[in-house]
Amino acid sequence: MMKKILILFLGVLLLDSCSNLTKVLRNPDIDFKYKAAVDYYDNEDYYRAGLVFEDLLPNMIGRKEAEFVQFYYAYCHYHQKQYDLAAYYFKQFYDTYRRSEFAEEALYMFAYANYESTPDFNLDQSNTNTAIEAMQDFLNIYPQSTYADQGAMVIDELREKLEMKAYTVAKQYHKLRRYKAAVIAYENFQRDYPDSDLKEEVSFLKVEAQYELSKMSIQSLKQERYEKAVEYYYYLLDRFPQSDYINQAQTIFNSTQKELEDLGIN
Repeated sequence: MMKKILILFLGVLLLDSCSNLTKVLRNPDIDFKYKAAVDYYDNEDYYRAGLVFEDLLPNMIGRKEAEFVQFYYAYCHYHQKQYDLAAYYFKQFYDTYRRSEFAEEALYMFAYANYESTPDFNLDQSNTNTAIEAMQDFLNIYPQSTYADQGAMVIDELREKLEMKAYTVAKQYHKLRRYKAAVIAYENFQRDYPDSDLKEEVSFLKVEAQYELSKMSIQSLKQERYEKAVEYYYYLLDRFPQSDYINQAQTIFNSTQKELEDLGIN
């Protein structure tokens, strides 16, 4: 019985809320609508605030509140986790009101909303590159911003995501025995992320992938590819002489030397 009463009570509240929103949207008084929208926003009812702000947008041209309406409207999307729309409207605000006191925040939020929309590292990372570029542009324009430290941290986090994506792709090629693609992916990783914590492991995996590629190559390519494996081994030995991978790499090196001897290479 109590459950039915509660459901009925909530239903009445919902109908009353919808009725109030309808009254606001139908009211021709711009000032009344603006106050209602701000009240909705202050009460964290971002859905209804967004609907009223959206209704106000075309009617605010020339009014001093116009920039606030557009700024709050962007935040309504952000608070509802509609990050692509939020990014679009923050950028639109910045492009329209570059002299506004909110311009700096809007440009930061454009970049931050892009950051929020980035997927897990194992998915396509196009949005991640876009977010990095957006945040870097913000830092270039506002290097002394109060958001600068947070922006730099965002860029670091996004680059780590790209790094993990590159590492995972290379390892997947390796696992699938697509050794040529794996070697290229490892080389790209070393070039793009020279300070990575994974650089030691990647250096070893490149030796291993190159050796496996050499074994499965046609006769005319074996010598060149085995010699590349030797080159990669010496790189690992030179850069990481105390590496935990040295023993495994040494075994591969010995096998490579034997293969080269069989090919008649001293």
